[in-house]
Amino acid sequence: PAGLGAFQLAFEQLKARLAQEGLFDPDRKKSLLMLPHTIGMITSPRGAVVRDMVRILERRYANIGVLIYPVRVQGEGSAEEIVEAIRYFNRSQLANVLILARGGGSIEDLWSFNEEIVARAIAVSEIPVISAVGHETDFTISDFVADLRAPTPSAAAELVVRPKRELVEKVRNLARNLQQIVQMVIQEARQHLTELRLHRVFQTLGARITARSQSVDE
Repeated sequence: PAGLGAFQLAFEQLKARLAQEGLFDPDRKKSLLMLPHTIGMITSPRGAVVRDMVRILERRYANIGVLIYPVRVQGEGSAEEIVEAIRYFNRSQLANVLILARGGGSIEDLWSFNEEIVARAIAVSEIPVISAVGHETDFTISDFVADLRAPTPSAAAELVVRPKRELVEKVRNLARNLQQIVQMVIQEARQHLTELRLHRVFQTLGARITARSQSVDE
């Protein structure tokens, strides 16, 4: 088929084949860390997408690490660059999570993320991958293979890390709970010790020791 229909047909055929192989199965998807130390972004270094993501991450958790691997996100050779970026992060282990990001466009514009080589690179990645390609209504093969799909690149930045203030408050609550538990344990131990000191065995023991000490003296 010629034109737009050819892209759609190729998309459906590859989607069906990879689904049959099990690449979309939920059981094979990896969980994201609650707080990654470094996020690897695979995207074009130019444009609003990368700026928006960095701005959101700075707002949510200012001191988190971000490494940007610049790639072309459309056109000839772009799929190979995306694959090499995924492989680079897996070799170097410099990031805990990867985000594939691109703004919206036509199915042809987004086609790099429908390439089989990109899908298989995502599938074998040891590092969890978030696919954040296009707008909310856009779907690519990368979305189905990735460990998590974000409706937009900005949403990926929101999903990848919780706000620092939430984590700080959670730590404070845990600290308060721990302090209360320790105080309760100490109070119970103190009460138990008091009960033991008042037990008749200990009341008579002192007198008996004193009597026997007197016998030794005599």
